[in-house]
Amino acid sequence: MQFDDVILGRRSIRGYKPDPVPKALIEEIIALAMRAPSSMNTQPWNFYVISGEPLNRIRTGNTERMVTGVPQSREFRIGPPFANQHRERQIGVAKQLFAAMGIARDDTEKRQDWVLRGFRQFDAPVCVIVTYDRVLDGSDDTPFDCGAVTNALVNAAWSRGLGAVINSQGIMQSPVVREHAGIADDQVIMKSIALGWPDESFPANSVVSERKRVDEATVFVGFES
Repeated sequence: MQFDDVILGRRSIRGYKPDPVPKALIEEIIALAMRAPSSMNTQPWNFYVISGEPLNRIRTGNTERMVTGVPQSREFRIGPPFANQHRERQIGVAKQLFAAMGIARDDTEKRQDWVLRGFRQFDAPVCVIVTYDRVLDGSDDTPFDCGAVTNALVNAAWSRGLGAVINSQGIMQSPVVREHAGIADDQVIMKSIALGWPDESFPANSVVSERKRVDEATVFVGFES
């Protein structure tokens, strides 16, 4: 693919085929992603790539703990809930997804099932856990760098025909993730990425989220009109 095709064509994929993803292909994608820039070349990121039975145990543990009311235990810092235009955009994409899936506003069962899909990493055959070195905990640059490598990873995956979605639900129960993924104590769990071959028949996969215009997001200084 050309660069523009990847950037303009990529979508968040929330429905996957069960087909396995070759380890060599994942290694290729991660190698591309790690060309992302980082502050003074610190490269704070690491990846735990999980599939098969260990991933099933994480799905089960996440779901059971959330359903029974165990408080979430994300390790990366959490800010206040979204408000104003940010909350409006969050609601906007949720409306797009629910409309695509035919989930009515008052259908609590289907809405709950949709939430649980996130805790199951959207039933993808692969989950990539992005961590960073604990010695850097509290650094402002580190989350920025991890965001850059995560963005590069999902775009590299798309360029190879794979789909992905970045999500936090998959790491809400960090003790479960840490145990079954064998995550080292010197790592902080930051994000999870569901990864696999897109199921084109899954309605939500057709959703293209609405984006701000350039003139809404950009201020040009020192340019002629």
